[in-house]
Parts: sequence; C-alpha cells; structure tokens
Amino acid sequence: MAVQPPAADRRIVIENVAIATVDAQDTEYARGHVVVLGNTIESVGDGPAPAWLDNVARRINGEGHLLTPGLVNTHHHFYQWITRGLAQDSILFDWLVALYPTWARIDEDLVHAATQGSAAALLKSGCTTASDHHYVFPRGGGDVLGASVAGVQELGLRFTALRGSMDRSKKDGGLPPDHAVEDTDEILAASESAVDKWHDASFGSMLQVAIAPCSPFSVSTELMRQSAELARRKGVRLHTHGSETAEEEEFCKQLFGMGPTDYFESTGWLGEDVWMAHCVHMNDSDIAKFAETGTGVAHCPSSNARLAAGIARVPDMLKAGVPVGLGVDGTASNESGELGTELRNALLINRLHGRPDALTVRQALRLGTMGGARVLGRQREIGSIEAGKLADLALWKVDGVLHSSIADPVAALVLGALPPLAALFVNGNAVVENGRLTTADEDRIALAAARAARDLAARG
Repeated sequence: MAVQPPAADRRIVIENVAIATVDAQDTEYARGHVVVLGNTIESVGDGPAPAWLDNVARRINGEGHLLTPGLVNTHHHFYQWITRGLAQDSILFDWLVALYPTWARIDEDLVHAATQGSAAALLKSGCTTASDHHYVFPRGGGDVLGASVAGVQELGLRFTALRGSMDRSKKDGGLPPDHAVEDTDEILAASESAVDKWHDASFGSMLQVAIAPCSPFSVSTELMRQSAELARRKGVRLHTHGSETAEEEEFCKQLFGMGPTDYFESTGWLGEDVWMAHCVHMNDSDIAKFAETGTGVAHCPSSNARLAAGIARVPDMLKAGVPVGLGVDGTASNESGELGTELRNALLINRLHGRPDALTVRQALRLGTMGGARVLGRQREIGSIEAGKLADLALWKVDGVLHSSIADPVAALVLGALPPLAALFVNGNAVVENGRLTTADEDRIALAAARAARDLAARG
C-alpha cells in the first residue's frame, strides 16, 4: 500500500539547525529554521521559526544537525540487489556476460524483494527521489515493472520508473543472450502502456515513468529511434547508458561507424529531455554537444571504479554547463547501494587527476541534490530547500564522535563518514527516524532479499 500524503494544514518545524539550501545562491544558515506545511516547504530562514504558527504537529530541535535537500538518485538497477558480490574482478562487458544468464531468470516476486532492499538502502542514506532503470523482462516472469513500482510505493520513496528494454541479442551482434531480449514492437507497446498506467506529470508526483532502452550494445537502432519518437509523443523523458567504457566506444565505431555521442545524435537522443548514465569516455566535442543540447549525465563514481571503467570528466562537464547528477548504479556493481556515500566518492575520484579544486564539497552536494533534480526534469519541485518546493528533507547528525571536530557541517557530510540520518522526509512524511525505516520492517526486507538471492542462485 502506498504511503499517503500528510494533512494539508499540518505543520512540522525544524529549528536551531544548520541549513544548506542548495538554492541558486547557495544560501546557508548556521542556525536557521524550516517550516513544512502539508507536503511542501512553507518557509526557510535564519533564527527561530515564527512564534505565531498553528497546527504544529511536530517541533524538532536541530541543534548539532545539518539539514539538506533530500538526495536524488539518477541511475540504478533495483533488481540487482539480489545478485551482489558476483563477478568481482571483471570489466563491464565480461561482468555483463557473466550475469545476464542469472538476470534472465528473475520474476516479479524476486524483483519486489530486490526493489525493497535497494529502496531501503537509498532511503537510509538520505535519498528521497530515485530513478530505476529496469530492462530485463523474462518471458513468464510476470509483471516485473509493476512489482518494482509497488515495492517502492510501500516504502514512500519518490520514484521515476524507467521502462527499459533490450532487443539486440548475441545473434544480432549484441551482448545479451537470445532468451533475455524482447521483440521491438512488444517493447514499444509495453513502454507506452507503462506511461499510460503510471506516469503522473503533476506537481508533487510520487511516480513518473521514462522510456529507457538499455544501451547501444543491447538495443537496435530502430528501437532507439522509435523510443525517442514515442517518448516525445507521450511527453516523458528518455534514458540510456552511454560512453561507459572504452570497449563500448570501440563497439559503436565498429557497428555504427561513429562514437556513442554521434550515434545518439543520429538517432534523436540528445536533448533536454534525455539523460545518459556514466559518460566516462567523452571528448571535448561530446561534452560540447551535451552542453548545447542540455543532455544530462548520471555520474556513478563508485560503479565506474568497481568495473574499472575510468573517471568521468565531471569538472569539465560542469564548466561547459552540462546537467550532472549522481547515481548509485545497480548494486551488482556498487554493493553498498547508498547514495549518500557517492557525495564523498564523487569528490575524491574527480581529484585523482591532480586537481584539488576539481570538485568542492558544496559542488558535490549540489550534484547529489539540485543536479539530480535537473537531470530528472524536476528542478522546480525538488533539489533545494526553498518555499513552495516539496518537503523532501534530510536531517544529518553531525555532532557525534565522527564529526564533532569538523566546524563546517557540509564538509562533515561530504568529507567525513556518512553521518547518522536523524530523520528523512519525503513529501512531508518522515520515512526514516534515527536511521531506521518507519514505513516497513527492515528485518523483514532483509530476510526476503536473502531468500530471493538464494532462490535466484538455485535456478541456475
């Protein structure tokens, strides 16, 4: 059952708290307040909250805490929660070949359990909005996308469900096994059906849908073109993997006679309604095309490192004006499943080229909040703490033993260990309190995920 919105006239007050708003001016308050009315932010400012407020259901003393916008995850594969720890020393193509046969045996029950494990990890690390790229639809597996939607709604995470697809198998020169792909016409019909059934474009929507063919090496050119046409006819966004590895770039040149970015351009896949995952191997021309068209990037630093894919040129992208957000990626290539830790990893990895100012702590926080909101097309609703925006808020405890000696609370969040999450609000609802989910039994989720992992492994 989906988590219900709060009463429209109910107020929550958080005060005496350090606030990083991540608004256009990067406004911060050393000791400020936020007032939540229903599911939106009513006010934010310095000092205590106004004394005249009525219908205050809860008043939180934020002494020793940092309040930030909820984090936004721009790329994930929830079903991979039950295939973690496998193919530990492989590059992307070898890793995919090793795991495709297992993934081709998933069903709706397994996906529900995996989704709840993935969503729980995100919520517990400060994430309030997530997109999930699901592209494996085994015949006889049931409604796997519906299982994912239901699993997320039960936990209260704001969600963009990406109806993924693969129609280029080994026999057509792709990587997936023949039994793991779908027919092109079936894909397009199912994608349109998913949009019609679930996509809610209204302000404050808890569920949206985007169309997301998997990758150039698993999808036909015809599917890429028709998916772009379908998405624009339906008014939804587009997502795929792009320029993830050197092997992918070589694959595109051999198959299409051009690199990934030029290929995407030729199929109608550059634009403000498009975002790509990874974008590790991009030259100056690629970055310029993304900037000119407003095409977004989901930066996945931990997964890129796990698969030895390389270091994305995030500082250069930001300088050029490319929209960039953070992504966990699937937990088969980022076993922690946490978005909060990606703030630190993004900063550290992007400094490895010897540029100490490649990313600052506040730029890293912006990537994980407003950057992600822009990539998902929701920057008017989420991503910053401003009056009128949705009440998606993360309250971090930064006065404990691991953080109390760091004077700058944003540095404590980004450079230190991930702080304890005192509270997480999604749509004005507290979905995490003192590091624990409030909407579901964590022990039940853990047991269900473990059973699902064993069940899937036994199907081999």
